[in-house]
Amino acid sequence: MKVYFACSISGGREFAHLYTDIVESIKRNKLDLLSELFADQSVAGDKLVSAKPNMSKAEIWEWDLNWVKEADLIIAEVTQPSLGVGYELAKAEEWDKPILCLFYEPSGKRLSGMIEGSPKIQTSYYSDKNEVEKIITDFVNLNR
Repeated sequence: MKVYFACSISGGREFAHLYTDIVESIKRNKLDLLSELFADQSVAGDKLVSAKPNMSKAEIWEWDLNWVKEADLIIAEVTQPSLGVGYELAKAEEWDKPILCLFYEPSGKRLSGMIEGSPKIQTSYYSDKNEVEKIITDFVNLNR
């Protein structure tokens, strides 16, 4: 199974330290991760916007949406608001992809009702990497 991992890039990397644990949990579930580079903390968000040199905005849009189309599952970290992630989630809903959104409860932020209220999105709150591991494993097992 292929997984598209979505997270904030241009919208801010405040919670990028959480992405590594999520990516590791996805990989432990023996899934093909299409977007592992988004969790790379050594790369600034503006450089991640174009993982390939000289990629236009239209090419980035096409590249990301092709990953969403190709994926069997979508897992998104949604603590840091991101217009791009919201757009990708809407397309994933349109294409009937199983979607898991993860929200870091200790963040002090509030999750948009457009995400949490969607009947097509499983939203799960977490506080540590052990909770993330269980949430992801349960989601994957439910959708295998």
